[in-house]
Amino acid sequence: MDLLDSKGISWRYYTAGEGSIWTAPNSILHLRMGPDWSENVVLNPPQVLTDIANRQLPSVSWVIPTGAYSDHSGGNEGTGPSWVASIVNAIGSSSYWSNTVILVTWDDWGGWYDHVAPKVINSYEYGFRVPLIVISAYAKRGYVSHVNHDFGSILKYVEKVFGLPTLGYADSLSDDLTDCFDYSQARKKFQTIQAPHGSDYFLNDKRAADDPDDE
Repeated sequence: MDLLDSKGISWRYYTAGEGSIWTAPNSILHLRMGPDWSENVVLNPPQVLTDIANRQLPSVSWVIPTGAYSDHSGGNEGTGPSWVASIVNAIGSSSYWSNTVILVTWDDWGGWYDHVAPKVINSYEYGFRVPLIVISAYAKRGYVSHVNHDFGSILKYVEKVFGLPTLGYADSLSDDLTDCFDYSQARKKFQTIQAPHGSDYFLNDKRAADDPDDE
């Protein structure tokens, strides 16, 4: 976020709670107590849908679901897939589709077994593999990557796109997701994702938001 600020690149962090472990800017004193907090941290995840509709989406966005919209075991209402689909559909049906990449990932692997042993690289080793879905007009269709990506790959991709220096830790060891794209192909036409709930469901949900790990 500091690197984005230094280059005048807009960003926004949509999250349910200011004290949540999922609200990364809360962990950095000058972000929590400085102007970035009031200007760029949005404590209302569905606002991302309004910002897309009003053409106010920043260059880089982090979107964290509420507990109800998450896929966290025992703490959700099953609307997680609809939540993701509503954001993807909003971008796909807007002018953002032509130059936006959506990266969908999870913090847990959703099961109890992985037949691939985690790689050991330091004292904070990899754990079980988690899904990553790459959505873009230039993503390879039906492609399953066999490259060893990690969460640092998302940072590396942002650094590459916006010409930012490395943070010098996880991103320095990661790839930049290059294998997932084919920028020489014709831009794909967006296909709407069918889901039980659309944007209106989330925009009109007036319940107090809880964090994904509140249960």
